[in-house]
Amino acid sequence: MLWNGNECGKNGINENDRQPFPVKIMIDQKQLKNVESFKYLGSILTNDGRCTCEITCRIAMAKPAFNKKRALFTSTWDLELRKKLVKCYIWSMALYGAETWTFRTVDQKHLESFEMCCWRRMEKNSWTDHVRNEEISLRVKEQKNILHEISKRKANWIGHILRRNCLLQRVIEGKIEGGIEVTGRRRRKRRKLLDDLKERRGYSHLKEETLDRTMWRAGFGRGFGPVVRKTNK
Repeated sequence: MLWNGNECGKNGINENDRQPFPVKIMIDQKQLKNVESFKYLGSILTNDGRCTCEITCRIAMAKPAFNKKRALFTSTWDLELRKKLVKCYIWSMALYGAETWTFRTVDQKHLESFEMCCWRRMEKNSWTDHVRNEEISLRVKEQKNILHEISKRKANWIGHILRRNCLLQRVIEGKIEGGIEVTGRRRRKRRKLLDDLKERRGYSHLKEETLDRTMWRAGFGRGFGPVVRKTNK
């Protein structure tokens, strides 16, 4: 396949657009080393600002933890009790730091696949059994709920931050000079931290609701539930 550099320039695609801008930070006359990723407080931070690597690592840690307690999760105990144990011990490990995650479509699919994997293992069902996800959900009496749980955690954390007059609030609300970063072949804007919460309400309304803790927590069941798509008959 031939690559036409002139056409590339016409379409506005530039290899340098995808490269992170080099940052020079000096402390005590010593320049800090630029790295592609590093771990801070148990979370992996990457130079591209995405959370895909962190989500993948968290899921990779949670799956062996499930296997260690497989006898407990697959026992003859009450179903509701076993589901609570999975969410308490396994999900808490997989969703550590999820309040600050921003999702791409591939990240959402990865998390939903992990959720179904937990229920399949709890029901002693392998993917080679060719049982559909809908059937597994009926057996465990659960819908896809992990993204909803992350939204609740994020809303709880954001509400706590926006009710305070602190540096973190100014960082979240602050704007950086320069152009808007776009990613992918379709040149879409990169999702930001508050985009998940602003989909159902504007930022001004969002911040107004956070001031009333009771109203904010009551909104978890209404505004942050799973999105139901209507189909035309």
